[in-house]
Amino acid sequence: MKQKSVFICSECGNQSPKWMGKCTMCGSWNTMEEEIILPSSSPVASFSPPSSPKKIAEIDSSAEVRQGTGMSELDRVLGGGLVKGSFVLVGGDPGIGKSTLLLQICEFLGQTSKILYVSGEESPNQIKLRGERLGITTDNLKVYSETNMNYIKNAIAEENPDIIIVDSVQTMLNPEIGSSPGNVSQIKDVTSSFMRIAKDNNITVFLVGHVTKDGAIAGPKILEHMVDTVLYFEGDNQQSYRILRAVKNRFGSTNEIGVFEMEAGGLSQVANPSEALLSGRPEDSIGSCICCSMEGTRPVLAEIQALISPTSFGNPRRMTQGPDLNRVLMLLAVMEKQSGLHINSYDAYVNIVGGFKISETATDLGIVLALASSFRNRSLDKGIVAIGEVGLTGETRSVSFLEGRIQEAEKMGFTTCLIPYINSKKLRKFENIEVIPVKHIKDAINKFL
Repeated sequence: MKQKSVFICSECGNQSPKWMGKCTMCGSWNTMEEEIILPSSSPVASFSPPSSPKKIAEIDSSAEVRQGTGMSELDRVLGGGLVKGSFVLVGGDPGIGKSTLLLQICEFLGQTSKILYVSGEESPNQIKLRGERLGITTDNLKVYSETNMNYIKNAIAEENPDIIIVDSVQTMLNPEIGSSPGNVSQIKDVTSSFMRIAKDNNITVFLVGHVTKDGAIAGPKILEHMVDTVLYFEGDNQQSYRILRAVKNRFGSTNEIGVFEMEAGGLSQVANPSEALLSGRPEDSIGSCICCSMEGTRPVLAEIQALISPTSFGNPRRMTQGPDLNRVLMLLAVMEKQSGLHINSYDAYVNIVGGFKISETATDLGIVLALASSFRNRSLDKGIVAIGEVGLTGETRSVSFLEGRIQEAEKMGFTTCLIPYINSKKLRKFENIEVIPVKHIKDAINKFL
């Protein structure tokens, strides 16, 4: 039978009978990849034998037993620990610490569970050397360096592990599919195979995934839909701090974060992220303001730094590292129009110290004050924390979980907290921190700068 092929977009999964430079569905360029269609000789295997529908009241939910990993920060992101039979995808930039984190938890998990570490990128000797550096001594960890899925399935059947770690999904291949590892068809087939293994045998599977230059998991989007949990490692390789963020979790809340620090002996947990991110902050620094962002259930204080300088080009430069660039551009336009600061002929740079990424709008007021501080060349008082969303007319808008944010600022020794005026009406009094309502960014800029 003649082989047939289709071209599939790696971004949206759109299919086309021929290659196109631009996907007609999502508009992405150079994302169409060829996939060979093999004749089906047998029906698709199901997870388990056919069963009859059940009433929801009759279903036993006690099977979801949490297992700790030995790292409270990872347990927090997972929603309280590992769930038997769960399928977890861990993504991040090269060298960020994905393999290190998964190898570190093997020491604790190996006390009660059998672990199979499948590597398609490193030899057993390389993994052994890294394990010695991390202090891995458990006897329940076995390493298997292989990329052929047929051999891997046989090894899993022989070893019958409780936990499987696959590093990485882009290196695994099914020899029956006529394409190279990392191809759309290979990733889909390999992920489906590991999902069947996890669900049929109640085995917890960790899948390491590479990311593209845009920060997304390499491969088709269906990869993230198939797994139970998607974790992203964030941070700058030049910085020591790493942030593990859950963007999908069927067993817990999303947008929960865990904070780690990369040291010579591996990743160590950061119990107080606010203290770590604010350490080393200089006094009376111009263009600096402290804000508070809610990451899941955890309030985190971070330092926003801004630099305003005259431009030497026709169009001023706008660069950010941490905040969303479009959000900062909007705030600059609001400041130009509503506060009387003529900054349209100045370059603007905004950075969040520690490689932290923030997308929450409650940090708007902190960004505005940091920019205004640099523009006026005046420093804010070191005890000020700014919390609030900024609208297009320059007004401050209400934010959620405000009391928790103020308590975190009070705990860290700050003396003044700027909040939206609308939030002050139902706010309780605090003993060690002064809460000042702000109606408009112009009021805050003129009063504190």
